[in-house]
Amino acid sequence: MSEASPEYGLFIGGRWETPDGARRFTTVNPATGEPVGSFVAGTAADVERAVRAAAEAFRDWRATPAPKRGELLLRAAEIFRRRKEELARIVTREMGKVISEGRGDVQESIDFVEYMAGEGRRLAGETVPSELRSKFCLTVRQPKGVVACITPWNFPTAIPNWKIAAALICGNTVVFKPASNTARCAAEVVRAYEEAGLPPGVLNFVTGSGAEVGHALVAHPTVRTVSFTGGVDTGRDVYVRGAEGLKMVHLELGGKNPVIALEDADLDLLIDGVLFGAFGTSGQRCTATSRLILHEAIYDEALERLTDRLDRFPVGDPLDPATGMGPVASADQERKILAYIEVGRREARLRYGGQKLTGGIYDRGHFIAPTIFETRHGTRISKEEIFGPVLSVLKAASFEEAVRIANDVDYGLSSSIYTRDIDRAFRAIDALEAGITYVNAPTIGAEVQLPFGGIKNTGNGGREAGSAAIEEFSEIKTVFIDFSHRLQKAQIDAESAA
Repeated sequence: MSEASPEYGLFIGGRWETPDGARRFTTVNPATGEPVGSFVAGTAADVERAVRAAAEAFRDWRATPAPKRGELLLRAAEIFRRRKEELARIVTREMGKVISEGRGDVQESIDFVEYMAGEGRRLAGETVPSELRSKFCLTVRQPKGVVACITPWNFPTAIPNWKIAAALICGNTVVFKPASNTARCAAEVVRAYEEAGLPPGVLNFVTGSGAEVGHALVAHPTVRTVSFTGGVDTGRDVYVRGAEGLKMVHLELGGKNPVIALEDADLDLLIDGVLFGAFGTSGQRCTATSRLILHEAIYDEALERLTDRLDRFPVGDPLDPATGMGPVASADQERKILAYIEVGRREARLRYGGQKLTGGIYDRGHFIAPTIFETRHGTRISKEEIFGPVLSVLKAASFEEAVRIANDVDYGLSSSIYTRDIDRAFRAIDALEAGITYVNAPTIGAEVQLPFGGIKNTGNGGREAGSAAIEEFSEIKTVFIDFSHRLQKAQIDAESAA
């Protein structure tokens, strides 16, 4: 039975609205092709109104004590918790990840919003000694103003909340532009903050294309910070456009994440981790395991075990709790992934899968078989981000060779090593060029209380989540308080002050 496909407007200045003559677009279920929701194709004029509303709301929101802002975030988290199952089903219907991962997406939202609520009683600065007598030196955090949050489709409630909750607790106001193909998930996030009592204009929501809405938002002179998660090419464009206005631009981009398995790895644990890391969310995570680097001593056995497990790995209806992997997120995703599979057929050995699935439910959606290639380092499929259920398996003769292969890509987000040798585990932690390293766990599974981000083409060095999230959305003000009742000159007065 199909579920409802409601209409949504824009959310500007605390009101849902559909501008006169607005064009609309529809999101669809990638497993069935059924419509999920109808949305306004926003324009630059809509962005202008949203930014103006955010700017007007900023003064009062900035003046709201941070603990009070935290209380509002806690109410939003309670709403997400109350609606968890409903929202999880929307995530699965609109994005395609299996229902357990849909629940995980919403749970991550709950966890992070609660965590950020606690930051309302910290937002810590520093107090340090002065070199002069009768003088205090300290720093305080202040909001930046109007910020733009531009989010992808693969974590359609979690990533918006990563950005929105961190921006709000710091005292900023927000204009939020989601990925178009998961616009209903994003709209439900906004509805939760509305229900929680967020003042009008503090959070504004404009759907539409990157070319129309995204460009207008990044270029707007009132927007001081842009937080973007998405692909490298789009991120580079956002960075350049933001730089023209001397904006702070925070980018979270792609990955080509390796799992290294040494000869002493626990193979049962390894295979469990690789299945989840490579094929969870149909491989559509920036942290997905896209390379498995096996020590030559375990190469044949590990690969045999992995393909044997895939024979019993169910692909199908993502709302069925027994399903291991659902569809990819869209027709565009399907085309891109199948094109990479054709590249792999030409330059590597196809070990498993490698085709679009057909027949029955598969004919209604975008289903691709879990795919494994045996390849050498340097092929396109071993170095380029595919963002789908495609795993490249490579052989290494030593720990040192495995680390060299792992590091020799343009990305540096997540990494993993399976070994019982604590010495080599710590050497890997030190040597792997990545923002995240797991030991005896897959490349996915970040926790909200720790920073998330990477190096190289994965982004521009900032971090989301954890206490580091507030750094993205706050300015540091340095304060000097002199109560000596005389003019003191730092450095110049250093000797005379003694």
